Amino acid sequence: MDTATISYKLIKKIKDEKFDIDKLHQYNLMIQIGIRDLQIAVVDSTNNRCVLLEDYILASVKSYKALKELLATLFEEHHLLMAGFWKTVRISLKSSKFSLVPSALFVKEALYDYLKLNSTIDPEHEEILYYKHIKSDAICVFAVRKELYEWLNSLYPNAEVGFIHQSSALIEGVINFEKTNKKNTMYLYIDRFKLHIITLKNNKLEFYNQFSIKQFNDYIKYIMLVMKGLNKNQKTSDVVLWGYIGKQSPHYNEFYKFIKNISFGDRPDYLNYGYIFDEVQDHHFFDLYSIHLCD
Repeated sequence: MDTATISYKLIKKIKDEKFDIDKLHQYNLMIQIGIRDLQIAVVDSTNNRCVLLEDYILASVKSYKALKELLATLFEEHHLLMAGFWKTVRISLKSSKFSLVPSALFVKEALYDYLKLNSTIDPEHEEILYYKHIKSDAICVFAVRKELYEWLNSLYPNAEVGFIHQSSALIEGVINFEKTNKKNTMYLYIDRFKLHIITLKNNKLEFYNQFSIKQFNDYIKYIMLVMKGLNKNQKTSDVVLWGYIGKQSPHYNEFYKFIKNISFGDRPDYLNYGYIFDEVQDHHFFDLYSIHLCD
């Protein structure tokens, strides 16, 4: 394989001074995998302190086989990811192959049927998984390539390994955030090439969806579309924003033209952070941190 095809780039690394390689057995490893990026975080289970965070950009690949080979290269060259002594390993997957099902309507034998409504599923090559939300009356059904699923499981035979979809981390994180903040807010998470929109009503999930973004105007189009569908007023509704956007960026200024009551979300308070995490803006990596809430 061409070396350009399997390249990756570390763009952010935060390592706490309290990180101790001899304490992996008490650390929880959180991994989030996308088509073009990967993030990892390590949390000390004894005090919920985040002791490591890394963010990678992955080279564009044209197949899941190539993605798995790229990830295998990254993992093999990493000083920690191949270690097998973690307390737990939580793996979050970014994809459009998911469906949220109310628990009252959920039937385990119907996983394929839930997904085929809005996705093309290949049962021969895709594993269908599900995750029961802790703080929401919803079950997320999602698909993952079998070769990737089996490879990741094989890496950590001595650890408790769990798989979730990115949407589950975001939903759990938003529900936790709203406990101590304004109610009935619209929440936005700006990912690389994706916009996630979440709303709650009476502390329960009201709306979640993700939208592919090709140009900046797509953000405004989808936000206005969802607001209209939920009867929210763009001039008076509160909107909280997390993700890959700078506080002084032109994009944020454009958002503010359309949404007056927009503000950035805080860093989750269920984790503890050393001073070195001041290098990371508080509204970044909300989905990665929120994996911690998904048991």
